[in-house]
Amino acid sequence: MAHSVSSTSSAGRSAGTDDPSVGALVQSAMADVSTLIRSEIELAKAEISRSAKKAGVSVGLFAVAGVLLAFAGIYLFVTLAEFLTWLGLPRWVSYLIVTVLLLVVAGIAGLIGLRMVKKIDKPERTMESLRELPEVMHREAPGQRRRALPTVNNGRVERRDPDTYLV
Repeated sequence: MAHSVSSTSSAGRSAGTDDPSVGALVQSAMADVSTLIRSEIELAKAEISRSAKKAGVSVGLFAVAGVLLAFAGIYLFVTLAEFLTWLGLPRWVSYLIVTVLLLVVAGIAGLIGLRMVKKIDKPERTMESLRELPEVMHREAPGQRRRALPTVNNGRVERRDPDTYLV
């Protein structure tokens, strides 16, 4: 008797048959899925909590590194000014040269940043879809509503003829 079935577990079985009812199977499957989903959510919470703590410490250490780098930069420029003084320039002239150098570098960085900001494209597709939102939200009877579905062709969004799409 290699393949015998225990008769002690008759919960969820209909009276007089060995097979569980469809309702009992569905109920058992729903309970298993519910338990599985709850367990997965708990696992995700635990993993995210651990990852968030590590990310917070990492961000804090990056901030400390950035502040220390800024202080190091200040001392670098003071050292450069003192070096120019050592070459024979008056102290105020050497500090003025370093200050002008910093202003020129900041100006160049600002102009490059401004050019890059001007090159940023507007989210045209999103703006178009938001303009059409009131039309989309307007409720009409099924089969009576006509809308043009946009298509993407070589990275450009094109609208079809409104008569080709019927909702």
